[in-house]
Parts: sequence; structure tokens; C-alpha cells
Amino acid sequence: MSTFDPDALECLAAIVEEGGFERAAQRLSITQSAVSQRLRALEAQIGTVLIVRSRPLKPTMAGQLLLKHTKQLRLLRADLERDLKEFAPSSNGGAREEERISIAINADSIATWALRALDDLARQGLPLEIITDDQDFTQDWLREGQVLGCVTTLQHALRGCKVVPLGSMRYVAVAEARYAQERLPQGLGPHNFRDLPFIAFNRKDDMQSEFVGKAFGLKHVSLNQMFVPSSEGQVRAVKAGWGASVVPELLVRSALDEGVLKNIAPSYALPIELFWHCWNLESEVLDALTRALTQAAAGALVQG
Repeated sequence: MSTFDPDALECLAAIVEEGGFERAAQRLSITQSAVSQRLRALEAQIGTVLIVRSRPLKPTMAGQLLLKHTKQLRLLRADLERDLKEFAPSSNGGAREEERISIAINADSIATWALRALDDLARQGLPLEIITDDQDFTQDWLREGQVLGCVTTLQHALRGCKVVPLGSMRYVAVAEARYAQERLPQGLGPHNFRDLPFIAFNRKDDMQSEFVGKAFGLKHVSLNQMFVPSSEGQVRAVKAGWGASVVPELLVRSALDEGVLKNIAPSYALPIELFWHCWNLESEVLDALTRALTQAAAGALVQG
């Protein structure tokens, strides 16, 4: 089997992760011409195109396989670094860009429980890169080999990966207290949900319509929506009186207790099951990530 030049592999990864040849060159401190040469040499060795020159740039299927291989090499280096620290604990040089340990986590988990789960690992110097996306789409990052693990709503494991259930996150419909009193004195119902705007995360986010449909037994739900691509930003928009939103109960519990926000559909909460997917490899780093996330989830999410 052919061996691959590590510099060429990291060049491929840099092009994909940075989204272009110019930024890849800046990250690697080489010329853009050198980036192109390394990629061409790798493509010649493989015998196929590795990057689709589109906007944005995308790896081909072969490119995804090599990208996954590169991430695995990073993981091996991270494991080695952790082992070597036992012999030389004072050596703690800054992590190189190619040593980044990338995981994908949905924005609501980042805003509520997941960052606390990673506190110890971050303080120990694990060079984390957290990529955020909608919980239904974080697995795409794992499938394409761009991350080594993800928090997602999808239960089915990808080939070569393992799945650990984390628990359920409860979602509730909220509005600013005075806004709710004026616009929804009887609360949210099947006949008035069209009368107000809902604040969604982005166009991928179907949480608002899923909540309304399941709460009121409706098959087809069309909402008037605005988009704020931040979990905390959605809550701030609701507090400012922009409209209503369906958000994690964990994120608004204190605001509900203080009467700043009002639960406008108190008889219903939408549980969303979350799962941790990661490569099925023997790795201290992966094991540490899995332990940290499952332990934190056990204390924050609904179990069983």
C-alpha cells in the first residue's frame, strides 16, 4: 500500500477546512503555488481528483477518505502527546494547527451543557475545534471525515463508528411575558400560531414547526419565521419582543422562573434525543471525550 506525504495530507485538509487555496497557504505558511503543487502530487499518487473546485470547495469521495485518514493521524499524535506528558509534564508547547481535534456539536448543546463537559480537557491543553451545526446535520461532518465525533439526533451509526445515547433535551415554546399577555392571553393554540412570528435558528431549523405540529396534532404547519443563527441570540430576540420561539428548557429555565419569559404552551414539551457518534478506534483522546460528554449529559439531559 502506498504511503502518503504527511505534508500533502495536511495540505488537503487545510484546503477543505479553510475553504480555499489562499487561506490554506496562509495557514501552512507556504505559497499558494506550493499548495497547488502538493495537491496535484497527491492527486497524481491517488489517480483521481480530490477536490471539487466549486464554491465552496468540497472534497470528492476519495478526498473524504484521505481527509478522514489525516484526522486519524492527528488523533494518534494527540494520544502520543498525552502519553508523553506523563514523562515530561512541563513540556506544553502550543498546539500546531494540524493537531486540532475537531468535533461537531449542535448549537443548543453548546449553549447549555456541552462546553461545561469539555472544561477539564480544554484546561489540560487538548487542542479542540468545535464546529456547530443543526443537530440533524452534525453527522454530515463525521460522514465527510471532517470531524472525529459529533452530537446529533441521528441514532444510526455510520460505518466504522460507534454510538452512545446521551439523553433527551426538552424544548418549550416561550415569549416575552408582556408580549405573551397581549398577543396570546389564552396561550398558544392550533388556531392562533399563525398570528405571531417565530424565531428560528436558520433555514435548516424545523424545530418550531415540529413543536407546533406535535403539540396540536397538525400534519402540515406553515409558520411566519425570522432567523437568528445563535441559541442565545434566539432567546435575546424573544426577550426583546420579536416573537415566540421553541428553545431548550435548560436555556430559559431561569428566565421562566423570574417571569421574564412565559411558557406559552405549558401542557407540552418536545423531547429531542441526542447521541454521541465517534470513530470506533482505540484512543485515549476519544475515550476521554466520550466520558466527558456522557457524564455531563447524564446530569443535564432527561434520561430514560
